[in-house]
Amino acid sequence: MTNIAGSTSATITNGNASASAASSTAGDSAPAAPPAPTARRFYGVNGHNNEGGAYDISSPALQLSQLQDLGVKYYRNEVYSQGTSNKLAGIAQLMDAGGVTVYPVMLMDIANFSNETDAYDAGFALGQQTASSCHYPYYEVTNEMDSLALAGNVDGVYPQDSDNDEFMKVRGIIRGMIAGIQSVDTSGKIILGGGTWLHYGFAQMLAAGTQPDGSTGHPVVEWDITAWHWYSDQGDITNACGGTGCHNVLQALHAFGKPIWINEFGVRLNYGTDEQIAAYLVGNRMMAEFVALASTYDIELIQNYELYDDPLGGEGAYGLRKNDGITQKRAYTAFKSFVAANAM
Repeated sequence: MTNIAGSTSATITNGNASASAASSTAGDSAPAAPPAPTARRFYGVNGHNNEGGAYDISSPALQLSQLQDLGVKYYRNEVYSQGTSNKLAGIAQLMDAGGVTVYPVMLMDIANFSNETDAYDAGFALGQQTASSCHYPYYEVTNEMDSLALAGNVDGVYPQDSDNDEFMKVRGIIRGMIAGIQSVDTSGKIILGGGTWLHYGFAQMLAAGTQPDGSTGHPVVEWDITAWHWYSDQGDITNACGGTGCHNVLQALHAFGKPIWINEFGVRLNYGTDEQIAAYLVGNRMMAEFVALASTYDIELIQNYELYDDPLGGEGAYGLRKNDGITQKRAYTAFKSFVAANAM
């Protein structure tokens, strides 16, 4: 068991262990996670240490030095199996010693499950695996799964914008992950996995115990931090316009009464030149806006996507450095200068 003051990303698993059997394996003597850092640490970056490419080329020690150079304090990485959980736990321990908190985002696909119970059991198994490999101060349960539950090309602001059966399966995964984590570690804070665009109707149903079919009285999901993702093509997060009109996403998220983490933000690759992308990244519709609105909406953390460009076949050249793990892009220097000038 690794215990650190930092945390990292999460998982995709097909594991299927019953909640009752899994919970019986958790010993009461498991060491508790250290308390989360009390100092305000506002900036972070995403990484993919379980996805290869430049993250295999560059050692964790080199990544740490680059994160320190940027002035960031949080590093989000994915886990999706026992092996990826174990790998991230070792990286997290090294990063923590250097002042960077790693936390896991646990990834899973609903395509493998036929009902909420099966999804819950698989989520439980992954949550328990992740917390057993390392007691993190934060655990993020799922990533952008609100999108998988949408009922077509809709905004996601209303309950009926989600498919009822798919919503139930995603809810099962989330509930299972939380229960699996807490069967091993009751101290780590739960981050409701990064939502996207205008899909906050999904989280509203989780909090209220309701479903897209209008029924009520279902299990209520409890979490500590609401995570959200925002990219340049989505415009102003306080005035985002879709088919249902324009919405203040931060206001809707703030209504949950929990801190907000914008733990993915970035500029689409077709936006323009490297200089234009860098300027937008730190400008008044992204980093500058997040900083200006932090106290109004209780934004605790913002995290750029990502440290390195993906290799060919990945999601693209979103990195602050190229996929050799070394070459700095214009966005790297712009991000670094912004953080240095805007201590939070």
